[in-house]
Amino acid sequence: MNDFSRQATRLEAIGGHYDKWLLGAAMALASLGVVMVASSSIALTQNPFHYLTRHLVFLAIGVGLAAVAMRIELRDLEKHNQTLLLGCFALLVVVFVPGLGSSVNGARRWINLGVSKFQTVEAVKVLYIVWLSSYLVRFRDEVNATWPAMLKPLGVAGGLVLLLLLQPDFGSSTLLLAITAGMLVLGGVNLPRMATPVLAGIGGMAMLAIFEPYRMRRITSFWDPWADQLGSGYQLSNALMAIGRGEWTGVGLGASIQKLNYLPEAHTDFIFSVIAEELGFVGVCLVLALYALLVGRALWLGVRCVEMKRHFSGYIAFGIGLWISLQSFVSVGVNLGILPTKGLTLPLISSGGSSVMVTCVAMGLLLRVSYEYDRAVRRQAVRADFDAAVPVEAGAPIDAPAPAPAAAMAAALPEGAARGTSRMQSRVEPTFGRLA
Repeated sequence: MNDFSRQATRLEAIGGHYDKWLLGAAMALASLGVVMVASSSIALTQNPFHYLTRHLVFLAIGVGLAAVAMRIELRDLEKHNQTLLLGCFALLVVVFVPGLGSSVNGARRWINLGVSKFQTVEAVKVLYIVWLSSYLVRFRDEVNATWPAMLKPLGVAGGLVLLLLLQPDFGSSTLLLAITAGMLVLGGVNLPRMATPVLAGIGGMAMLAIFEPYRMRRITSFWDPWADQLGSGYQLSNALMAIGRGEWTGVGLGASIQKLNYLPEAHTDFIFSVIAEELGFVGVCLVLALYALLVGRALWLGVRCVEMKRHFSGYIAFGIGLWISLQSFVSVGVNLGILPTKGLTLPLISSGGSSVMVTCVAMGLLLRVSYEYDRAVRRQAVRADFDAAVPVEAGAPIDAPAPAPAAAMAAALPEGAARGTSRMQSRVEPTFGRLA
């Protein structure tokens, strides 16, 4: 075995490490969620631990799925991008199938799995982010230069939004459009060209909200919840009373009054209000700091991956970071009365089987991105040391470049490790760092 083959084998043996900050923030939020679900749901049923037990079961399933996601090679996942897109549409259509789809309060957003119901849009969020990341890699030059390449993901998002509005699910529709716009911007889209469809989309969503009676009631109650405190403003007014009672340090864990059947959905959509009441301003700041750490680390990881030409990994990190930041912002904003009610859960904290499981999967993918990035950095460092140690061939001119082992090591890689991912410019996405 020659030196190049030995070096390639040595590089293949080098692994990576999962980002401790990401893992720590996710675990802290999930742990806080367990405590607050137990506290906020204790008076909802005769069995005080009913929702806690249910939450722990779904959290355990989610952790198991996250462990699987953490072991999937991202380049293998990228190969199935079209299948993932078809899965998005299939999941949103299947809720309308009689006998399989399930309706709750007039909305058909769930499928009946027998032991539980699953809200399909939660899975769509992850699958769509992975597909859009793949699309931005394959067409990253065209997205910035041509109208069709930019409009295609907007058209796909529009199709998904149409299916969501038929359920209806206005909150998830808005979130999906916002994630699409954010990822296109981070993917290098021409901003002046994108302004037209974005403004049109905002106008269309605003018209849908204005001309739908129940959505308009949410907007008017958001403007002045005290005008109809026992009617359309009941939920928000009780949420604001809970937040006001918390003051600086809260009334104490478990001592909330509003959760005693005064505040609807206290363990799901309005769990932030219970946190504010029981843990006060200090607890609220802790929750926001954990989300800031999680999202900030995800965006930092995305930037670092893109700098290393690992665009697919970077865009996944961007997408998940945007999703968590936007959904947590909307959830907190609804509880504080600065946004109309949207029905979005607080990621990793709120009770809800579908949301908990899928968010755990997203965290698993994000940790996989961190693992592959760290692995690439380590392998790149070893390769750089090897390059520096390669002697200049005897008789070669002093200023002649030393023989580069990159090509030899690339030949020693497993089949399929090197591949082009852009239609306009061939690019190699190596296993161990940049081989440019």
